[in-house]
Amino acid sequence: MSASFALVSRPLSPSEQSAALTAARNLTLSDHAVRYALILILGWMGAMKFTGYEAEAIQGLVASSPLMSWLYGIGCQQTVSNGIGVIELVTAAALAVGPFNRAIAIFGAALAVAIFSVTLSFLFTAPGWEASLGGFPALSVVPGQFLLKDLVLWTVSISLLVRAINGRR
Repeated sequence: MSASFALVSRPLSPSEQSAALTAARNLTLSDHAVRYALILILGWMGAMKFTGYEAEAIQGLVASSPLMSWLYGIGCQQTVSNGIGVIELVTAAALAVGPFNRAIAIFGAALAVAIFSVTLSFLFTAPGWEASLGGFPALSVVPGQFLLKDLVLWTVSISLLVRAINGRR
């Protein structure tokens, strides 16, 4: 089944205008909700990276990643965690400022895509398959299922990037 749409060549009735305005407001509201949820998540995660608890918690993921394990060769566990935290906080700040500046919107969204691309790669590099259930595709709770949620955050980041590139901050 395919749908075709035609431009309305007549003025909209008051009820049609009201419906169109409500739809536009709802879309704007949902856009802001998604953006600020991502900002909250990145800001919170970034701030946590400055704690010893979080530095210890991410050590296994970072150490098992070919993309990130080299960081431990240039800094200690806490320094690496702090650096990741800075990147996450900068990303959150750029996403917050993005609605006012297209270049910053693109920068922040691109950083978010990169962050969640890296964390999704942990699904393949960290020991996340549950052996007692036969391995792949059975994910362990941690890190497997814990990391799987990043697929949603990655797609939200891609959506924000596309919107920013298209000038819809």
